[in-house]
Amino acid sequence: MNSLLAIVIVVQLISALIIIGLVLLQHGKGADMGAAFGSGASGSLFGATGSANFLSRSTGIAAAVFFVATLLLAFLGSRPQVGGAGIMDQVPASTKPITAPVGDAPPAEPAKAPAQSSQIPK
Repeated sequence: MNSLLAIVIVVQLISALIIIGLVLLQHGKGADMGAAFGSGASGSLFGATGSANFLSRSTGIAAAVFFVATLLLAFLGSRPQVGGAGIMDQVPASTKPITAPVGDAPPAEPAKAPAQSSQIPK
């Protein structure tokens, strides 16, 4: 189980680094020299959309791998441990109450609440 978790984390890390690299390598739309001066603008906000090239398809594939790895990590993290018990269930239960010693003095008696009168003041 731990090896599967480690493999999924490594796949997610590598896909994240690939996404970062591919996004930084891509040529931004509207980053042409003519776009800075307002010439050559088409009707759309980010320029004409053409067919996807190798970098954009690779980015999409890496994003899909990252998404699947994230879902696998969420699934593996939500499952209970192999023994069916959490870390706190493995601690032995103590039947003796825990009391802190306070020197040689005996434990103090609880303070008694003052008697309340049953009459309501007017």
